[in-house]
Amino acid sequence: MPVITYRQALRDTLRAEMHRDENVFLMGEEIGVFEGSYKITEGLLKEFGERRVRDTPIAEEGFVGAAVGAAMLGLRPVVEVMTINFSLLALDQIVNHAAKIYGMFGGQNSVPMVIRTPGGGGQQLGATHSQNIELYYAFVPGLKVVAPSTPADAAALLRAAIRDDDPVLFLENLGLYNTKGEVPDDDSVAEIGRAAVTREGTDITLIGYSRMAMVANQVADRLADEGISAEVVDLRSLRPLDRETIVNSVKKTGCAVIAEDDWLTYGIGAEIAASIQEGAFDYLDAPVRRVAMAEVPMPYAKPLETAALPSAESITTVVHETLNAVGRRVG
Repeated sequence: MPVITYRQALRDTLRAEMHRDENVFLMGEEIGVFEGSYKITEGLLKEFGERRVRDTPIAEEGFVGAAVGAAMLGLRPVVEVMTINFSLLALDQIVNHAAKIYGMFGGQNSVPMVIRTPGGGGQQLGATHSQNIELYYAFVPGLKVVAPSTPADAAALLRAAIRDDDPVLFLENLGLYNTKGEVPDDDSVAEIGRAAVTREGTDITLIGYSRMAMVANQVADRLADEGISAEVVDLRSLRPLDRETIVNSVKKTGCAVIAEDDWLTYGIGAEIAASIQEGAFDYLDAPVRRVAMAEVPMPYAKPLETAALPSAESITTVVHETLNAVGRRVG
């Protein structure tokens, strides 16, 4: 299998889906002439023309609303919102229109659209450009929310999102664009709503999504050197959430640590912890622990930004604390 970057996996998949279905088109800020702020759409304007690669004004509510209308009429828009922070300006169109039209009109109209948008800190972009606010959307029935962590999943989930008849928020992380991985040279489509056990283990379950799923696997490698067998669950999808895979893993290991790039309070991890409590309470040997971003607006200064973000070190510390608490002396 070819080894490519996360960025290339997204670009190749967009190109292939545009060739596969002439109803697929792209729209967003600077995606055409400038080829995208992150170069995901590089070369696509030249290949497909202005009709199918459309530069928009800096008006998120307007162009997301236009995409909702286009989807209702049978097209399949893939919207790039430059960062998830800017999606707040389109919140009404996403939450009150895209997510609700199918239900409000008795299934007469579906809204087959994708909103691609990156988030995450670590790039020194300041507090208003470094947020992880996926919780806002994972909370809303009528939306599907996916967050792939690898190039292979990015490709397979983007295909699934584009072909889905419901609106899908496709979350990317700025820290993943240059990561590399094997990507099958085929047309495989992932199942939205299905987590993946990316590493089998017996001592503790590490749960993450997007960048933190990658970090969780790095932590598992370190723990293996200490003789600790960690199982890693990559959520991949936040809505629907695959509670079954999470619960089954924790039933096997008896301990769980959840890692997330968003804030701890009311975060994605709180929902996962509640799901574990409901589905695997009698199997727990220790309280479920969470590792998340510091409860502050993201600092700009690099040392402070680094300190605010969850890391492999902070996850490893919590794993040691959890296992020590149940008499499995480590660290």
